[in-house]
Amino acid sequence: MAAASPIAVITGASSGIGAATARQLAAAGFRVVLTARRKDRIEALAAEITEAGHEATAYALDVTDRAAVDEFATVFRTLAVLVNNAGGALGADPVATGDPADWRQMYETNVIGTLNVTQALLPALTASGNGTVVILSSTAGLSTYEGGGGYVAAKHGEHVLAETLRLEIVGTPVRVIEVAPGMVKTEEFATTRFRGDAEKAAKVYAGVDAPLSADDVADTITWAITRPSHVNIDLLVVRPRAQASNSKVHRTV
Repeated sequence: MAAASPIAVITGASSGIGAATARQLAAAGFRVVLTARRKDRIEALAAEITEAGHEATAYALDVTDRAAVDEFATVFRTLAVLVNNAGGALGADPVATGDPADWRQMYETNVIGTLNVTQALLPALTASGNGTVVILSSTAGLSTYEGGGGYVAAKHGEHVLAETLRLEIVGTPVRVIEVAPGMVKTEEFATTRFRGDAEKAAKVYAGVDAPLSADDVADTITWAITRPSHVNIDLLVVRPRAQASNSKVHRTV
């Protein structure tokens, strides 16, 4: 009898990097479990992946709801991979006028959501004998920029969570990988940040020759996960060629 496919859980899998990662991990031989709040989106993606000949299951989940996360975790005795992708940005106001509600929501989603799912699934990852935790942070978690205070603070928190967890579980059969993308153009990130203002969202990428795509980041995540189990990619920063730093971007217009 053939061995069962290793299971990979991807949070925030309803669009963008999460959805692209689910497709690529499924193609790499994982049985992917797709989680997000938008049930219709992840069910459609699971059907797409299944029709392509791979294994996928959808599970509606809000990562900030600890009781729901704990219930979800009971599904797994062992687990190979957890990709903490759920997160996002709200607003681009300066610190002096930023909305504390936005800051709180970004922290809850990016940091507490990652903490909730990681804590709940760590026993199953350890029980697998060869587990991997991926935390999708951002270059915003490594350096700051004007107008990004709340998002930068949340992503710094996520970065520190990854670093600390790696120190605390060394010696166990679980790797902690952090992937920190720079400018990525997806269908929703900037639009959500600017609350549906398509004009503001478009300005983020204006004149930039080939920002990263969701597939570019998913390819990076999949590469890191599929390295031999003794190889840990502690931190991988990935940017488009046109971006030298968070505040230095080459634009043609």
